[in-house]
Amino acid sequence: MDLGLLGQAVGMFAVTNVDDIVILALFFSQAAGHRGGSARVVAGQYLGFAGILAASIVGALGAGLLPETVIPYLGLLPLALGLRMAWRAWRDRHDTPTDELAAGRGHGPAVFAVAAVTFANGGDNIGVYVPVFATAGTDGLVVFVVVFLALVALWCLLGRFFAGRPAIARLLARWGHILLPVVLVGIGLLILVEGGAFGL
Repeated sequence: MDLGLLGQAVGMFAVTNVDDIVILALFFSQAAGHRGGSARVVAGQYLGFAGILAASIVGALGAGLLPETVIPYLGLLPLALGLRMAWRAWRDRHDTPTDELAAGRGHGPAVFAVAAVTFANGGDNIGVYVPVFATAGTDGLVVFVVVFLALVALWCLLGRFFAGRPAIARLLARWGHILLPVVLVGIGLLILVEGGAFGL
């Protein structure tokens, strides 16, 4: 295997997905104590990232699955999820903050909620991956896909690790139900503004 290509794949994934570790830590903190919650976070992360890879590969092959003008509007997904969570946090503000996430009270995070946030947050990644994939050739493309999917597992482990540190876990348990909506709304707005959606 070409070590230069391997290094490029690792570096590109790390740079384009560093913010996902924070989001994953928040999701894992919400999953704590819910049966199968962590598995749903991992499944959602893989599902969302598989969508990013599929769109990038199709784009690289020239099919243009996602026109460039559409990508900024992916910011509406985390924005809507964040606003929904913020509404629930406000509505349940007098209750003990039990870990509740986008779909399913008392069940922790839902697979498709995690996948939607992952895909929307990685929408800008597609613009980075498409030109690289287009010039990588078939063998290079396989390397990128394998490395990226392996690193998704590492990212999930890091997210769970940070969520499981006592100090971080206490912080997330106390403020996670507020922090996650704020992060999601911020991500959504950032994607919309940086992409020039709605003339912003």
